[in-house]
Amino acid sequence: MVTTPLEPDGKILILPSLLACDFARLAEEVARIEAAGADMLHVDVMDGHFVPNLTFGPPLVKCLFDVATTPLDVHLMIEEPLRYAQAFLDAGAHYLTIHAEAAEVKDDIAGAISKLRELGAPKIGLAFNPDTPLDRILPHLENLDMVLVMSIFPGFGGQAFMGEVLTNVRAIRDAGFKGRLEMDGGLDENTIPLCAEAGADTLVSGSALFRQPDMAKGIAHFRQLGLEARAKGGFA
Repeated sequence: MVTTPLEPDGKILILPSLLACDFARLAEEVARIEAAGADMLHVDVMDGHFVPNLTFGPPLVKCLFDVATTPLDVHLMIEEPLRYAQAFLDAGAHYLTIHAEAAEVKDDIAGAISKLRELGAPKIGLAFNPDTPLDRILPHLENLDMVLVMSIFPGFGGQAFMGEVLTNVRAIRDAGFKGRLEMDGGLDENTIPLCAEAGADTLVSGSALFRQPDMAKGIAHFRQLGLEARAKGGFA
């Protein structure tokens, strides 16, 4: 079984989303984020097809890898993740997450996961959108290191957190998944406790973190909220 334990036991990981950083000062922003206590750096890759936005490519991921001291959590919101997976792995991706709905993945999720394993991905994640049936994800849990439950539809800004996806989070834990369970989209001090109580332990936050006057205090506060809610949900 290929799963990642919750190391150390009960730890809540806080991942700033680099989409919210100042791109003109990227290296400085990475240093600031890491000094503030970020566990990983979340890198949203968009191709303008799977989602209506364009962002990072492999060269920029390589630049991030060269200056970062924490792992890169690379989230591929692209139609052809298998075509580009090797480039992102070579660039330094630690967690490489593909979407169940992507054109190259949707008809053979198991094959896509196997391909990433063949390519030597250190950690493999599978993301799915709020309207994707959970039964498309559950059969693949034992072959994943991480599952990413989207709490918004990717690629569109300004969306509100979709609380109905929390039932999927709880169901994944109830199915026995012991790997990292990530959530992304609209996470702030109000929604992080909901995510952690349902069983999520890897929490991505963008503008809610970057608007904190003191990011170190913000990350510590978000992590503490998650730990308290995790215990409340019976995951301590």
